[in-house]
Amino acid sequence: MRVLLRARTVMVRMTVLVHISSNTGLVRSPASASIFLRRTDFVPAASKISKSHSLKQIPYTAKFAFLAVLVTITARCATGDEASRWSAHAQNVTVVRDDWGIAHVYGKTDADAVFGMIYAQAEDDFNRVETNYLNSMGRLAEAEGESKIFQDLRMKLFIDPVDLQKEYAASPAWLQKLMDAFAEGLNFYLAKHPAVKPRVITHFEPWMALSFTEGSIGGDIETIKLDALEAFYGKTPLKKVAQDEETRQDEPSGSNGIAISPSNTVNHRALLLINPHTSFFFRSELQMVSNEGLNAYGAATWGQFFLYQGFNDRVGWMHTSSNVDAVDEYAETVTKRGGGMYARYGKEERPLVTKEITISYRTGSGMAQNRFTTYRSAHGPVIRSEGDKWISIRLMQEHIKALEQSYMRTKARDYKSYRQTMELKANSSNNTVFADADGDIAYFHGNFIPRRDTRFDWTKMVDGSNPETEWHGLMTVDEIPQLFNPKSGWLYNSNNWPWSAAGPDSPKRENFPPYVETGSESARGLHAIRVLENKKEFTLESLIGAAYDSYLPWFDKTLPALLTAWESASPSDSLKTKLAEPIAALRSWNHRWAVHSIPTSLAVFWAEEIRRETFPGSRRDTVLEEDYIATKVPGGQLLEAFEKACHRLTSDFGTWKTPWGEINRYQRLTGDIVQSFSDAKASIPVEFTSSLWGSLASFAARPYPGTKKWYGTSGNSFVAVVEFGDHIRAKAVTAGGESGDPSSPHFNDEAQRYSTGNLRDVYFYRDQLKGHTEREYHPGS
Repeated sequence: MRVLLRARTVMVRMTVLVHISSNTGLVRSPASASIFLRRTDFVPAASKISKSHSLKQIPYTAKFAFLAVLVTITARCATGDEASRWSAHAQNVTVVRDDWGIAHVYGKTDADAVFGMIYAQAEDDFNRVETNYLNSMGRLAEAEGESKIFQDLRMKLFIDPVDLQKEYAASPAWLQKLMDAFAEGLNFYLAKHPAVKPRVITHFEPWMALSFTEGSIGGDIETIKLDALEAFYGKTPLKKVAQDEETRQDEPSGSNGIAISPSNTVNHRALLLINPHTSFFFRSELQMVSNEGLNAYGAATWGQFFLYQGFNDRVGWMHTSSNVDAVDEYAETVTKRGGGMYARYGKEERPLVTKEITISYRTGSGMAQNRFTTYRSAHGPVIRSEGDKWISIRLMQEHIKALEQSYMRTKARDYKSYRQTMELKANSSNNTVFADADGDIAYFHGNFIPRRDTRFDWTKMVDGSNPETEWHGLMTVDEIPQLFNPKSGWLYNSNNWPWSAAGPDSPKRENFPPYVETGSESARGLHAIRVLENKKEFTLESLIGAAYDSYLPWFDKTLPALLTAWESASPSDSLKTKLAEPIAALRSWNHRWAVHSIPTSLAVFWAEEIRRETFPGSRRDTVLEEDYIATKVPGGQLLEAFEKACHRLTSDFGTWKTPWGEINRYQRLTGDIVQSFSDAKASIPVEFTSSLWGSLASFAARPYPGTKKWYGTSGNSFVAVVEFGDHIRAKAVTAGGESGDPSSPHFNDEAQRYSTGNLRDVYFYRDQLKGHTEREYHPGS
């Protein structure tokens, strides 16, 4: 645990193992208690510490190396002030668990609501809460060992506890109160649940909230490749990428957001679809209410005290991962002189800033440490080398603003006040789809967008020695691509470009610098247009129908190419006869997924194979893979890939005539973050496919070691539809269930609804909970 050096006592008599994090001066202990020791009792042997940036294990040889201490308790776990604050918060908070286990948290103040919602999150899945902070603070290796060292180093290049404590002190008073409540809620939970054994963090501090202000799946920092980072700072050869890694295209992450104007709805009220695609169980579904104007419902990433995607009684917001270029790499020309390192900048040389970073990690015999000398140019941390250049990276680092913006948006009352939160310009990785009770709908493409010289190609690294590659402030909110009440009456984003976001009323590419969008159109984007254009009578239910529309547009161009290849094959070609029956099945297919569909199985297995074979070519030619497969791949290769698909189906399932639902399965066996799967254990069929094929509803599944069936781990997670007006009406579903405890009735109670897109009613108002309340309590009671 990390504790500021202040007196604290513990409840029980125990023997603990204590060591000091030498880069912070804070006590760390694997025990569940907070312990006060003098920093001077633990001094790492200076002669043993590497002064280079090579990897060295650092032993402790001073007064104590690893100290076994007998701690005798004389008082209590919390100080009197802490216990008093915990009690006050708890009495000011009422948690109502509905019949799906979802927490509706009612507090007198916003701080009370934060205290209650983070306590409820810990009740549902403390492991995920703690793990997110281990990751965000660069401390995963303390729990998971040596394999996480460079993942931790990557985080610590940007996150320093000392700096975050200073930022906490500089934060506005209202935000400090929320951060205080966040830490107190988690510490109160641990005090009330002694059977819960944290892996590392046994005491939470308010400043920790500033380490984790990015609620999306994978922040900007995680774009840095770990193998190159390890090669540079670990002085190890860069690992050769295996051929299958080079040819693999990852499952697209992101989300769908759709907003419908009152002019296109039956009830003349705005509608909003909230459909994030993340790893399963990535967020907690809950509601936060206070007497200070807070009344928000939605999905909170585990451990964060704001709702990342959701709605209040007046407005709703949906974030989709953006292709805005908000992160840049600089090739630095570095020289060594007089014991220091310098980077060329114009006609001068500027010194690189060096910083010692210590990574603690778990071993079979206890804790060990590695120390690295890291470098930072004027642009940012050095993350790798290429040839004789060192590569630095520049990205948004606005922890206070990001946390402010994330929380303030949940209390917006209309388009104007929501847009005002965007003026903080601290959302670097997301687009926003918006709707409100006034009938307004809107789209913002990105938020944090550095203004740059368009003579440079910002999709590639630029010359760090050229002053003209500097950022020139940020684009204003007025300058970014956006929409407000388009004439089409609808708008959407599916992680594609914004140039089709509202059909003919979309932003025009020629009006913006190229760095505002680095992506393209997608099969999912085309599908969204298909279900939105020329529709004038949307309801909440028909919007759900659109979100789960079964059409797969990826096959519109590719499948005709396969059928033509078969028709063009010579009668003497053995594949002509061998594939005649499965080809006939595909010829009659309507390009729609279904649980009982055999053609869906054939099409998906063929698409997997042909993509694997042709992806390097489409990437090389910068052509959409569908177009590349349809126009540039020889017919013989298309047929051979189809034969392989049929063979794989027969080999794995006994026949190529296997319905899709027998392959594509949902299974949740444990509460582990990394799931395991078994064909011998119960699972349920899922009708929708991967979003790769243009399905708006996404289920990213594949076989795992020891399985033939495909099991999903990401895609649709929290899904909600909202109708705005004088009275909110909403429906939602969460992958699996709210609880991470396999013994809980809410571990898997939504699985069947999830697999079929059968959303349940949301109990937004207190009176709606009557007859649907499982438990009502104060935290700790």
